[in-house]
Amino acid sequence: MTTKVENEYKSPAHIAESLEPNLVVLPAPLIGAWHNVDSSTRDLVKIVITAAGSGISVNPYGACSPTPCNWGAAPGTVYAPNVSSSKAEAFGADFTFSFAKVEVVGHLHKHELLVETFTVFTDGSGRSNLYTSDTMVK
Repeated sequence: MTTKVENEYKSPAHIAESLEPNLVVLPAPLIGAWHNVDSSTRDLVKIVITAAGSGISVNPYGACSPTPCNWGAAPGTVYAPNVSSSKAEAFGADFTFSFAKVEVVGHLHKHELLVETFTVFTDGSGRSNLYTSDTMVK
């Protein structure tokens, strides 16, 4: 008979000093239109984050010509820096296209939003999975 061992994952950020009931992460620091600091990027040129109920809506724009490609909006999840904070510091959102699945994540760093994308191509094209990183400002 094999016994399953449950690993505990704890760090100081996972331990609450005092928890308020039903603490909600407030997305205000993330809300707005963020633009890539690299005007010649071939990745995301803009990302618009809006409040949507208790979460957010994430709408990225890719570098297309003559105008940016609108990826459309997807629901996003907001994250706080620890379990007793209500201030958003990061987000994640998933996008599914006919040719790929893309996970978009970002976090605040001072006055910038650092955005990363993780793309898995699902169209049988043989392209490698793709990672990108972009720095955005309002």
